[in-house]
Amino acid sequence: MQFASYNIRGRTSFGIVVGDGIVDLRLRLSPRYQSLFDVLRAGAMDEAQAALTGVRADFPVAEAEFLNPVVGGEKILCIGVNYANRGAELTSAGGNEDAKYPSMFFKPPNAFVGHNQPILRPPESEQLEYEGEIALVIGKTGRRIPKERALEHVIGVTMCNEGTIRDWIRHGRFNVTQGKSWESTGSMGPWMTTGVDLTKPLHITVKINGEVTQDDTTDSMIFKFIDILSYVSTFMTLKPGDIIVTGTPTKLNQKDGERKWLKAGDEFEMHVPEIGTLRNKVMDEKA
Repeated sequence: MQFASYNIRGRTSFGIVVGDGIVDLRLRLSPRYQSLFDVLRAGAMDEAQAALTGVRADFPVAEAEFLNPVVGGEKILCIGVNYANRGAELTSAGGNEDAKYPSMFFKPPNAFVGHNQPILRPPESEQLEYEGEIALVIGKTGRRIPKERALEHVIGVTMCNEGTIRDWIRHGRFNVTQGKSWESTGSMGPWMTTGVDLTKPLHITVKINGEVTQDDTTDSMIFKFIDILSYVSTFMTLKPGDIIVTGTPTKLNQKDGERKWLKAGDEFEMHVPEIGTLRNKVMDEKA
């Protein structure tokens, strides 16, 4: 099923996407559950799915203003340089195939906009970069999770454009936080899909203005989903609503020093067959 969060007719809500329509769950589950995050935190996904039985869509998908699929979670954690051969593209970062542990960083929720919402290029930099990635949504609390049980803690998956302001990555001497935290430079969505078999490869295709610029599967990940979940849960408790963004494939025909930055008017499109399509246009942020 596809669970979405959105604004509709002057209110914020959440629901299940069915074809071209949305069944509004807040109308049916409020006041107990005001958001998808409330449902996840209460472990009430079965109840939410049951609300779909015998009902019709309340409004068309086209009327919804999409938000990030899960609003209100405690943390968004990103894995860096996690696809093989990215060293050729990103020589400044170096390869990561021999790394013992994943590289990681946090991103604030306001770094992401929802599906069909504008990505903003700030006036302080022209180096707005896209990175199409699979994001895991945690549905079950866990600490020190063994790899063989790791996928039990994932309730669904979504897509992420982990936007970066590249020339702010090393604004300080040792950190990447500034370049990874610009408001509204990335996107997530359009919804959270449940029931995806994460033991099989997911095919990621990214297009910029209709041109394929990333095309790979999660088989190319250096640290697999179970590796990431087990490792992260060693030092922090994973909680319902947490999101882990798992890394981006190599960009096609692009080397370090030959980057193509996003500019106003560009369209980012990411497609994963098991999830759907995430689409955003780029606008210049007004200072």
